[in-house]
Amino acid sequence: MELTVLNIQGKETGKKVSLDDSIFGIEPSEHTVYLEVKQYLAAQRQGTHKAKERAEIAKSTRKIKKQKGTGTARAGSAKSPVFRGGGRVFGPRPRNYDFKLNKAQKRLAKKSVLSQKLKDNEIKVLEDFNFEAPKTKDFIEVLKALGLDTKKSLFVLGEANENVYLSSRNLQKTKVVNNSELNVYDLINASEVVFLEGSLAKVQENLNK
Repeated sequence: MELTVLNIQGKETGKKVSLDDSIFGIEPSEHTVYLEVKQYLAAQRQGTHKAKERAEIAKSTRKIKKQKGTGTARAGSAKSPVFRGGGRVFGPRPRNYDFKLNKAQKRLAKKSVLSQKLKDNEIKVLEDFNFEAPKTKDFIEVLKALGLDTKKSLFVLGEANENVYLSSRNLQKTKVVNNSELNVYDLINASEVVFLEGSLAKVQENLNK
């Protein structure tokens, strides 16, 4: 499979790049993609939630009423969960929500999403470019030329480019990542994925390990 390389004016450059069928032409594994997204979102959770249990409540331990003759249930402590201000039963405790996913599964998830994106014509290849200085206005012009100014887009760089990154940082619908930072969640979240020409070889190399 080949894609035409575009320039920042949205015009064809006459160059073409080859896409590896083992990455961009497989049958997507929906369950593997689900697991990868689940792990990504789980890793974002802080897990710092905490509720006080019975032993942690600061109240007197005296027996609050006599055992018999009250006509109600017996009670020994104001810390009991049945009383207002008492401890919480099985309350949340700090925990880590992250879980392990094999490297082979993570690679398969990326390949699955990239293959589906290509089938849906949601992948573009753009020649490498740079800005003289960080300017959001310049990046917006690139988006308009590519027809992405109203869509969610993900730009994948071949190497770190501070001017391009800073130019896109204020745009809510656009995200710029280095090829090593590419993840399934960002791929799914974007309506269009734009690979800079220098990033494709690195992405394909990483996914073929």
